[in-house]
Formats: sequence, C-alpha cells, structure tokens
Amino acid sequence: MRMESVQSVSSSKSGREQIAALPYRMEKNRILILLVTSRGTGRWVLPKGWIEASDPDPAEAAAREALEEAGVIGEIHKSGIGFYSYSKLLDGGPSIICRVRVYPLKVKSQLKTFKEAGQRIMEWFSIEDAADAVKEPELAELIRHFQPDRP
Repeated sequence: MRMESVQSVSSSKSGREQIAALPYRMEKNRILILLVTSRGTGRWVLPKGWIEASDPDPAEAAAREALEEAGVIGEIHKSGIGFYSYSKLLDGGPSIICRVRVYPLKVKSQLKTFKEAGQRIMEWFSIEDAADAVKEPELAELIRHFQPDRP
C-alpha cells in the first residue's frame, strides 16, 4: 500500500483529516482486531478522532483515542498503514467527508475504567470478521490486508 505524507488536521471543502488506531493482539497464532461501536449510529468502527494541539504527533493522537474510546494501552506504530474515508454527520448540521489515517496499535493491556467506558460496546474480531463488520469499504480492505510485522 502506498504511503502518503502525514498532514496535520486540515480542512477544505471536501472534508477533514482524522486519525484512528487499529488495536490488535495475537491469540493462538491469530490476529484479533478490537472494534468499538460509534456513539451516534452504533456501527462498528476503529477508535478515531481529531488531532489535538497537545498531541505530540498523529500516531500518539491515535493512541490517545484508543485509550479514551476503548481503554487500551500499547505500542503505536509511528507510520500509518493507509487511509479510508467516511461521511460524518455534524451536530445539528450537514455531513462532511473525513479522511482517516490508520495507525496500528499492539495492545498490551485493556483498562476497565476509562473516559468513554459504558458509552460504547467493544469486541475483539478475527481479521475477516472485523473487515465484514465495518461499513466503509476502504477500511475493510485495510483490515483484510493488515500484517502486524509491517513497519
């Protein structure tokens, strides 16, 4: 997959850029992917959000989102594995197209208490089941082709 340069949060007529963590762990020689439900629609998604001014870099922003939304802590890969796009409905307004850069996160631990605990459902999926569970075709392809040993 072709890598593109990392950009800070940007806005344009077509949308904005977000970051997402792809939390994964190994279990019995299988890769498992952690998905969470979105608070608005209840669909299966990766932990994602906006880069904040206090974030040292986009990868750390993705790790922060994973902690806030799923309570997972781990080793974040400093380079993303690709992008996907989705339509985000703004509060009380129109929808915008968001472009999301995905950073793998090797999960070391999962907390019981975290910022959005109780607001989302979390579930570990096999790669194929995770790809089938998400609605965005580009994200499904990123998940299907994910290999944790890639730099």
